[in-house]
Amino acid sequence: MKIGLMSDTHGYLHPLVFKYFEQVDQIWHAGDIGNVQLADELEAFKPLKAVFGNIDGQDIRIRYPEHNLFICEGVKVWMTHIGGYPPKYTPALKPHIQKKRPNLFITGHSHILKVVPDPALQLLHINPGACGSRVGTRLKPSCG
Repeated sequence: MKIGLMSDTHGYLHPLVFKYFEQVDQIWHAGDIGNVQLADELEAFKPLKAVFGNIDGQDIRIRYPEHNLFICEGVKVWMTHIGGYPPKYTPALKPHIQKKRPNLFITGHSHILKVVPDPALQLLHINPGACGSRVGTRLKPSCG
Protein backbone atom coordinates (compact mmCIF):
# COMPACT_ATOMS: atom_id res chain seq x y z
CA MET A 1 0.00 0.00 0.00
CA LYS A 2 1.26 3.47 -0.87
CA ILE A 3 0.56 6.24 1.65
CA GLY A 4 0.58 9.99 1.05
CA LEU A 5 1.63 11.45 4.40
CA MET A 6 1.02 15.10 5.23
CA SER A 7 0.52 17.54 8.09
CA ASP A 8 -0.03 21.19 8.86
CA THR A 9 -1.88 22.29 5.75
CA HIS A 10 -3.46 25.14 7.75
CA GLY A 11 -6.32 25.46 5.28
CA TYR A 12 -4.13 25.63 2.17
CA LEU A 13 -3.88 22.65 -0.15
CA HIS A 14 -1.07 23.07 -2.65
CA PRO A 15 -2.21 21.95 -6.12
CA LEU A 16 0.88 19.74 -6.50
CA VAL A 17 -0.44 17.49 -3.72
CA PHE A 18 -2.79 15.93 -6.28
CA LYS A 19 0.13 15.20 -8.59
CA TYR A 20 2.42 13.91 -5.80
CA PHE A 21 -0.33 11.71 -4.37
CA GLU A 22 -1.74 10.48 -7.67
CA GLN A 23 -0.43 6.94 -7.13
CA VAL A 24 -1.14 6.61 -3.38
CA ASP A 25 -3.83 4.35 -1.96
CA GLN A 26 -4.58 6.48 1.12
CA ILE A 27 -3.73 9.91 2.51
CA TRP A 28 -2.82 10.26 6.18
CA HIS A 29 -3.00 13.79 7.63
CA ALA A 30 -1.32 14.39 11.00
CA GLY A 31 -3.36 17.44 12.01
CA ASP A 32 -3.75 21.19 11.60
CA ILE A 33 -5.96 20.55 8.60
CA GLY A 34 -7.39 24.05 8.76
CA ASN A 35 -10.92 23.66 7.45
CA VAL A 36 -13.57 21.15 6.44
CA GLN A 37 -13.38 22.13 2.76
CA LEU A 38 -9.76 20.97 2.60
CA ALA A 39 -10.67 17.67 4.29
CA ASP A 40 -13.54 17.24 1.81
CA GLU A 41 -11.16 17.79 -1.12
CA LEU A 42 -8.73 15.19 0.18
CA GLU A 43 -11.53 12.69 0.91
CA ALA A 44 -12.95 13.16 -2.59
CA PHE A 45 -9.49 12.41 -4.02
CA LYS A 46 -8.35 9.44 -1.89
CA PRO A 47 -9.38 7.64 1.31
CA LEU A 48 -8.28 9.83 4.23
CA LYS A 49 -7.15 9.01 7.76
CA ALA A 50 -6.63 12.12 9.88
CA VAL A 51 -6.33 13.59 13.36
CA PHE A 52 -7.15 17.10 14.50
CA GLY A 53 -4.44 19.58 15.40
CA ASN A 54 -4.22 22.53 17.77
CA ILE A 55 -5.44 25.08 15.17
CA ASP A 56 -8.41 23.00 14.05
CA GLY A 57 -11.89 24.15 15.02
CA GLN A 58 -14.76 22.16 16.42
CA ASP A 59 -15.93 21.13 12.94
CA ILE A 60 -12.67 19.25 12.35
CA ARG A 61 -12.47 18.00 15.97
CA ILE A 62 -15.91 16.40 15.65
CA ARG A 63 -14.92 14.69 12.42
CA TYR A 64 -11.45 13.37 13.33
CA PRO A 65 -9.96 12.04 16.58
CA GLU A 66 -7.02 13.48 18.51
CA HIS A 67 -5.27 10.10 18.31
CA ASN A 68 -5.72 7.58 15.54
CA LEU A 69 -4.42 4.08 16.29
CA PHE A 70 -4.81 1.50 13.55
CA ILE A 71 -3.15 -1.42 11.80
CA CYS A 72 -2.06 -1.05 8.18
CA GLU A 73 -0.64 -4.14 6.48
CA GLY A 74 0.50 -5.57 9.80
CA VAL A 75 2.06 -2.29 11.02
CA LYS A 76 0.66 -0.79 14.21
CA VAL A 77 0.35 2.95 13.53
CA TRP A 78 -0.31 5.77 15.99
CA MET A 79 -0.99 9.17 14.46
CA THR A 80 -1.44 12.30 16.55
CA HIS A 81 -0.65 15.97 16.05
CA ILE A 82 1.51 16.81 19.07
CA GLY A 83 3.64 13.94 20.31
CA GLY A 84 7.26 15.04 20.63
CA TYR A 85 10.28 13.20 19.27
CA PRO A 86 12.32 10.21 20.42
CA PRO A 87 13.21 9.99 23.23
CA LYS A 88 11.50 13.22 24.39
CA TYR A 89 7.87 12.41 23.73
CA THR A 90 5.11 14.62 25.10
CA PRO A 91 4.99 13.71 28.82
CA ALA A 92 1.26 12.90 28.76
CA LEU A 93 1.75 10.48 25.84
CA LYS A 94 5.01 8.77 26.73
CA PRO A 95 3.51 6.13 29.07
CA HIS A 96 0.78 5.38 26.50
CA ILE A 97 3.36 4.97 23.72
CA GLN A 98 5.32 2.59 25.98
CA LYS A 99 2.15 0.62 26.72
CA LYS A 100 0.61 0.50 23.23
CA ARG A 101 3.95 -0.01 21.42
CA PRO A 102 3.20 1.27 17.90
CA ASN A 103 5.63 0.33 15.13
CA LEU A 104 5.10 3.72 13.49
CA PHE A 105 4.47 6.95 15.41
CA ILE A 106 3.37 9.88 13.21
CA THR A 107 3.10 13.46 14.44
CA GLY A 108 2.86 16.93 12.97
CA HIS A 109 3.00 20.33 14.69
CA SER A 110 6.70 21.24 14.38
CA HIS A 111 6.57 21.98 10.62
CA ILE A 112 9.92 20.16 10.40
CA LEU A 113 10.29 17.06 8.25
CA LYS A 114 11.90 14.34 10.38
CA VAL A 115 12.25 10.58 10.25
CA VAL A 116 13.74 9.28 13.51
CA PRO A 117 14.10 5.67 14.61
CA ASP A 118 13.59 4.98 18.31
CA PRO A 119 15.55 1.82 19.12
CA ALA A 120 14.47 1.92 22.79
CA LEU A 121 10.78 1.57 21.85
CA GLN A 122 11.45 -0.22 18.56
CA LEU A 123 9.42 2.26 16.51
CA LEU A 124 9.89 4.69 13.67
CA HIS A 125 8.81 8.29 14.25
CA ILE A 126 7.82 10.38 11.23
CA ASN A 127 6.85 14.04 11.04
CA PRO A 128 6.01 14.98 7.43
CA GLY A 129 6.64 18.70 7.99
CA ALA A 130 4.32 21.50 6.91
CA CYS A 131 2.34 21.16 3.69
CA GLY A 132 0.34 24.36 3.78
CA SER A 133 0.61 28.00 4.65
CA ARG A 134 1.61 29.66 7.87
CA VAL A 135 1.06 33.29 8.87
CA GLY A 136 0.09 34.23 5.34
CA THR A 137 3.19 32.77 3.69
CA ARG A 138 3.19 29.82 1.34
CA LEU A 139 5.39 26.96 2.35
CA LYS A 140 7.00 24.69 -0.19
CA PRO A 141 5.32 21.33 0.36
CA SER A 142 7.60 18.92 2.21
CA CYS A 143 4.96 16.25 2.55
CA GLY A 144 5.08 12.99 0.71
